[in-house]
Amino acid sequence: MTPSQTTTDINTLSHFLAHPQITSLDTCDPVDCIVICASSVLYQATTLFETLQSRADLTTTLVLCGGIGHSTKLIWEAVARHPIYSAIADQINGIPEARVLELIMKRFYPGIEGRVKVLVEDQSTNCGANAYECRKVLENAGAEMPKTCVVIQDPTMSLRTHASFVHTFRDLPNPPTFLSCPVFVPRVRNSDLGGEEVVFDVSGVESEELWEMDRFLELLVGEIPRLRDDEGGYGPRGRGFIGHVDVPGEVEGAWGRVRRVGGGDEGG
Repeated sequence: MTPSQTTTDINTLSHFLAHPQITSLDTCDPVDCIVICASSVLYQATTLFETLQSRADLTTTLVLCGGIGHSTKLIWEAVARHPIYSAIADQINGIPEARVLELIMKRFYPGIEGRVKVLVEDQSTNCGANAYECRKVLENAGAEMPKTCVVIQDPTMSLRTHASFVHTFRDLPNPPTFLSCPVFVPRVRNSDLGGEEVVFDVSGVESEELWEMDRFLELLVGEIPRLRDDEGGYGPRGRGFIGHVDVPGEVEGAWGRVRRVGGGDEGG
């Protein structure tokens, strides 16, 4: 496989999994609710919080999602090395992911509270549970179920998370319209050093805020089997966590080739 084929395949997978239905929070229409699922890529939270401070009309309800799971340590570590958020690093070890986001919001974006109703979902331990626990939080809040909801998730899991929310709320008489917003779509390019090495090519995001490349590839490779609607996947014919998702042939082909260089499988 040539280096150019490798980058093309990785970018094909990345764009498919990011599922960018909304590409910019600055210009999207106002929605009833925004849900952000915590990620070790803190750029997403930063972008959301900055936008909420500048756009009072963006939403009326914000749900911060994430308990303690197998990736929570990565979020604590990301905060600790962040040039700004590291100021709260000594306060976050051992606390759920959503509470980390809450601390960041309160400390560095104080203008949000009071303008937006903030709900915290800190019980979910994986991607699928985000939707289930989020629904409980919204129902327990006593407010009317939102008609429109933007879901922000790690770009490597955005498509599955969107499918999970649609599936979890499907039995309501008027389920919300969920829109996926990964905030950015990760891209890679061939390294200037030549050979088969690839590096990130993401405008506006510092490389230190992104995944280690090996982990990024592991996440991409691990997602496709989960999305498949077969006995091993998460669809109706498998574990039933999500509805049917079509995985195009070109994505399956890219997955098969990237799998040879992508290593293991780890996801929420």
